[in-house]
Amino acid sequence: QSCASLPLTAVMRIITSLGSAQAFLILLPLVYWCYDEKKGIRLGAALLISAWINISLKYMLNQPRPFFEGFNPALGMIHETMGGFPSGHAQNSLVVFFIAASWGKKKWLYGLAALACLLIGFSRLYLGVHFPTDVAGGWLIGGVILCVYFMFGERAAALIGAGGFRAGVVVSAALAFVMILYRPGNEALMPGGMMLGLGSGWCLDRRFIGFSAAGVFGRTGVAKYAALLARFVLGIAGMLLILAAFEKLAAFNPLPGNHQLFHFIRFAAAALWVSTGAPWLFRLSRLAESNRNIVNVNDID
Repeated sequence: QSCASLPLTAVMRIITSLGSAQAFLILLPLVYWCYDEKKGIRLGAALLISAWINISLKYMLNQPRPFFEGFNPALGMIHETMGGFPSGHAQNSLVVFFIAASWGKKKWLYGLAALACLLIGFSRLYLGVHFPTDVAGGWLIGGVILCVYFMFGERAAALIGAGGFRAGVVVSAALAFVMILYRPGNEALMPGGMMLGLGSGWCLDRRFIGFSAAGVFGRTGVAKYAALLARFVLGIAGMLLILAAFEKLAAFNPLPGNHQLFHFIRFAAAALWVSTGAPWLFRLSRLAESNRNIVNVNDID
């Protein structure tokens, strides 16, 4: 921070926002709705598992940040509340950007992903919210998650897919259950709730809707991109409406003594909208089409 300036600080704030939860809440629906729904569900699962590990470690280790009392409160240029180790921005951005880079199968994409991760990590140091060890720890844990993803992700997805509708719902519920066993704060409920909503929603979509991100009813050129933009705007508006509605309901204390359950349902509902509600709306409004014939509800055994 010895070379800090207002313009540089503004740039660092923009860079650090690329690794924030808000950025990923925009990126994941964009991939799912407008690029490839299969890649979107796998990226979402990897990110949620990474976020769960990160939040759990923050609470369990409860490591201080540079601006916490006892260090130097003046260092913090932005506000953070949970413990500092490991850096969530460093860890989650590594997972997301390198998985996304693997889709293009070009070396320069990996270089771009690495540069983005380095800049995000540096921005966390510059803004005074992490020690270097926090950022390095985030990269290390993110790297381990990436290795597991690339080694076993395809096989796990194929195994779950072979099990059919019921297996997918059961796996989603089981993962969500494991994720909420340790719930020291409302932030810890986000990964589990979203895993339940995203996973079960994906199963419902495959069973009854068959949404295809690539299907735009033969539209090409400007018309195609206009349809994709309309999907994104409608989808994000719906997700924000759900989150805002639950936030308003919280003010009326709808579940006395069960605030954590309420927050879990809030996150699950938002993710269910991403994987089922919005795709159904896109098909209804002819902004998307099915990638197969829809199975009749009565065919479920």
